[in-house]
Amino acid sequence: MITIKQQTENRRPLALRDLGCWTWLLKKLTTSGVTPNQVSVLGMIFGVSAGALLALTPALEFGSLLQRIILLGSVFLVILRGACNIFDGVLAVETGRASRVGLLYNEVPDRISDIGILIGAGYAIGSHPTLGWAAALGSLATAYIRVQVQIAGASPDFSGPMAKPARMTVLCLALGLLALLPLGWWPSPFMGQEIGLIGGTLALITLGTLATTIIRLRHAFVELLPNDHHDPQ
Repeated sequence: MITIKQQTENRRPLALRDLGCWTWLLKKLTTSGVTPNQVSVLGMIFGVSAGALLALTPALEFGSLLQRIILLGSVFLVILRGACNIFDGVLAVETGRASRVGLLYNEVPDRISDIGILIGAGYAIGSHPTLGWAAALGSLATAYIRVQVQIAGASPDFSGPMAKPARMTVLCLALGLLALLPLGWWPSPFMGQEIGLIGGTLALITLGTLATTIIRLRHAFVELLPNDHHDPQ
């Protein structure tokens, strides 16, 4: 069983948590009465909204200014989701509000956000729904393995080429790049399901999450097997 203490101590190592701006935000949110769980839910709303915007892009005029603004808007929402995901933990730990229910709020909205963003990207221009669903499944697999190896007694493992920060960074870079590229680099709207930059990025994320799950499982086996003295059944 993973305790509250273990969860708060074994957070994903992020240098962003050490930025001075968090101190200012922490004071503001603490005095405003905002709870860590509310921040978690807000992050989920940002994430799902980003996916919804991406899914709308094929319905807009091809290469239009509005379509490019929507792409950049989705990037902004993903960044806001990431900020909430960092700050809900900071707020919970620094204000002593960590709880068992908070553990659920820390994990479940995050998974919903991943699913919403990646599936939405699968329906975006130059992509394919299958790629979005595959990337979403891969993101769930990495999180599932991370939790399961901890339950088995292994150390927290956030390694791998496509852990959550890497997934979101790669996707945001692709979306931002597409929004700024000349029209000639965009996928042709007259060639059916031609895969463009977003689809290619989702394929990369899918392969990367597969590698990430294998790496995390390998680390867990290497750590746990020498200490496992049970006779095989």
